[in-house]
Amino acid sequence: MKELFTDKLVYSLIYYSARAFMNTFGRLDVYGEENIPEGGCLFAGNHMSFIDPPLIGCCIPHEMFFLARKTLNDNPVLARVLPHCNVIPVDRDGGSDVAAFKKMFRVLREGHAILVFPEGTRSKDGKLGKAQGGAGLIACKARVPVVPVRLFGTNQVLQRGTFLPKRANLAVCFGKPMSPEEFDPGKDCPDRFREASRRVMARIAAMKEPAPSKY
Repeated sequence: MKELFTDKLVYSLIYYSARAFMNTFGRLDVYGEENIPEGGCLFAGNHMSFIDPPLIGCCIPHEMFFLARKTLNDNPVLARVLPHCNVIPVDRDGGSDVAAFKKMFRVLREGHAILVFPEGTRSKDGKLGKAQGGAGLIACKARVPVVPVRLFGTNQVLQRGTFLPKRANLAVCFGKPMSPEEFDPGKDCPDRFREASRRVMARIAAMKEPAPSKY
């Protein structure tokens, strides 16, 4: 595990800094924490903003791993920071990234969680997008539970195409874990991985925004 986990002190610093940032730019409420499992699993969330990964990460009480496109390492600052955040770089332009998938499956086998976004990219308007096959592929191949996560308010804090954060109410809702039998349509399904992602997205879509009075 030495090569998988980076400096825990750095991870902890980023964890608490992210939590402080979220509470600075809006009230953060977390729901469904009892649904957060121990051991290898996928957290699958809707994606509206750059702050989504650290927001979900700082709401989970144990270290987890994140996926990010390799091109982010072209930025010299991110290239130094991301390795300390348990980020697995993925080549989204060159087809199947064998090395990245091997590392993902190894991480899951050793009992750790990975965050995925079934939509594949950030929403342009804050609405849920169409499911892509990537998250479904990982889920079906790994055969681990998938925890649906619904985010509210992140597109208001840092909208796509903007760089200055704004204050907003934030809510993170964790749904009950889905078993492989629930999300995997089986090998006979002609569009198996996309259908698996669709089923996860349907569970995310069914999670309603908490009442304003709870913020």
